[in-house]
Amino acid sequence: MDKQEQSFLNLVEQNKQVIYKICFMYASDDETVSDLFQEVTLNLWKAYPTFRGESKPMTWIYRIAVNTCVSWLRTTSKHPQTVSLTLSMTELFADEQERENLRELYTLINRLGKLERALIMLWLDEKSYEEISEILDISVTNVGVRINRIKAKLKAMSNN
Repeated sequence: MDKQEQSFLNLVEQNKQVIYKICFMYASDDETVSDLFQEVTLNLWKAYPTFRGESKPMTWIYRIAVNTCVSWLRTTSKHPQTVSLTLSMTELFADEQERENLRELYTLINRLGKLERALIMLWLDEKSYEEISEILDISVTNVGVRINRIKAKLKAMSNN
């Protein structure tokens, strides 16, 4: 294995929880989440040689992962077979109550639109408005306004 491959594998290993969360935000069953995780990893690998470090690696990962998931939603074609890189909620979150709370939250978030999902996911991951703006290519002001609207929308949905 060469240095570039090892560097990429380390990057994916360090960020697998983030990648998984993004995928889970756009899919509801474990098989689809696994497929998306593989698709994101493949797209990261394809783009890795051209990553110039002009942004933080996490910003780069978010952008590719969100774009991959949104593109996946637009298509109905089957994804190619790939080597399994499956992670499960049990592996990431040992506490049953925490897993159940996350499932409930993601169920509500999955009812949001594509951009709303990406915004709230980044906000939940404690990204600054500036980072969210850079990742999603929208203004900082727009980020703030939309996040406040999304929080109100989620609160209203959870009360129903």
